[in-house]
Amino acid sequence: MRSFRRQVKGIVLVKLLITRGLALILATMAQLTHIDSKGGATMVDVSEKPASERIATAQAMVSMDPHTMDLLFAGELPKGDVLSVARVAGILGAKKTSELIPLCHPLAITKVSIDFERLNGEKLKVLSLCKVIGPTGVEMEALTAASVAALTIYDMCKAVDRKIRIDELMLCSKSGGKSGTWNRS
Repeated sequence: MRSFRRQVKGIVLVKLLITRGLALILATMAQLTHIDSKGGATMVDVSEKPASERIATAQAMVSMDPHTMDLLFAGELPKGDVLSVARVAGILGAKKTSELIPLCHPLAITKVSIDFERLNGEKLKVLSLCKVIGPTGVEMEALTAASVAALTIYDMCKAVDRKIRIDELMLCSKSGGKSGTWNRS
């Protein structure tokens, strides 16, 4: 009899967990803007949102051997002017973001900049800034720009240093739109 009661209690507990879990999943889905009522992927309709100036910045960190970093800044790597090519690649990456990220809106970007900051003998910070006047933000464009610039640096330096590492890809700030300004602290 005790065994039967334990089994019944176990079944009731499982049903309770499933019910609460399902409710939690449904509540979470209601908050996800790229998920429709059937759980499928959908692009958000931004046609009713007002246009505003939106700016986002992002970064990626590229780590390499100090000798490789010296060659990079001296412009003496076999593939040429790595930072100029990485800058152009990052700009192009920002412009092509909606072709790479399926639910990202195509934007008429008004500005993209890519900067590089040597932090020490082996770390290079790639900084991107994207700007648009429109109904949706440019965070994904800034992240794509930083990552494509970092990948280009890897590609053009790998013949000299196979241990290059790309880390810390992150959004640093965003402004504009309904959610306002956000800065990583």
